[in-house]
Amino acid sequence: MRNILTLAATAAMAAGFATTALAQTVGVSWSNFQEERWKRDEGAIRAVLDAAGATYISTDAQSSASKQLADIESLMAQGVDVLIVLAQDTEAIIPAVQAAADEGIPVIAYDRLIEDDRAFYLTFDNVEVGRMQARAVLEAAPEGNYVMIKGSSTDPNADFLRGGQQEVLQAAIDEGKITIVGEAYTDGWIPANAQRNMEQILTAEDNNVDAVVASNDGTAGGVVAALTAQGMEGIPVSGQDGDLAALNRVALGTQTVSVWKDARELGKNAGEIALALAGGTEMADIDGAESWTSPSGTTMTAKFLAPIPITIDNLDVVVDAGWIDMETLCQGVSDGPAICN
Repeated sequence: MRNILTLAATAAMAAGFATTALAQTVGVSWSNFQEERWKRDEGAIRAVLDAAGATYISTDAQSSASKQLADIESLMAQGVDVLIVLAQDTEAIIPAVQAAADEGIPVIAYDRLIEDDRAFYLTFDNVEVGRMQARAVLEAAPEGNYVMIKGSSTDPNADFLRGGQQEVLQAAIDEGKITIVGEAYTDGWIPANAQRNMEQILTAEDNNVDAVVASNDGTAGGVVAALTAQGMEGIPVSGQDGDLAALNRVALGTQTVSVWKDARELGKNAGEIALALAGGTEMADIDGAESWTSPSGTTMTAKFLAPIPITIDNLDVVVDAGWIDMETLCQGVSDGPAICN
């Protein structure tokens, strides 16, 4: 399929037509398309591809690493020229990268690390996201008992975030100001799993918890549900992604911070990089690309975008950016930030 497309493109160009984009089919493998934010990412990717006349095809692994491998095989069978992969399991996905490399198909590790130097790693600075989460919670609760609700154990981002969080909290821990009384990974980043973990920790600690560093807005939602059931809503809780429900919780005062990673910008970059790689651009020549060494020592080509912490003090940022409307942001808010009054 790729050879046929290449020959067709060459012939058409010889005839005077600009058809490069027509020879580009971009395949996207989503780990679980049920999370709110991925729909925003997809819209931004598709906008870039549509403008270029390229074709978009996608699959949803539904949180199954084995299904994702089959999905990628299917995408390759359909003749994709480049793959964008949101990995369900960073290790289980490696055979798919090998298969793509064997076919000369570039791979973009989208938002989650695939520790293979043949994949271009595109994400936000997740260690800094972790720092931002911990800073906001530590400012709100400089002393007390902390709970760390982490992401999925199969996603390297969970440990990047946790590392950034620890950097910020370590001094307060060393000084005896805060104590981490509970810590748990959240299988699949699923809110219900985060809620169950939080419930178990609250039970074990007899509700003696003063703050929770949760690693994304989905897990934060589960945490807030567990806290609310115990009449503890309002203690500091972190998150990330800028989910609409989470931003509403920030306005309500039940979530302290959501570190906003503008999915539209990440998706736009993914679409542009996919078209460039499919067109023959080398990874190192991608605009903004840098050499980066993974925690286990793999040297990769990566691009990192900058996140923004959203708290009750700067909710106008996401409103002004068109990320959320006032009605959604301020739903149920009676005595909240000025933007809702």
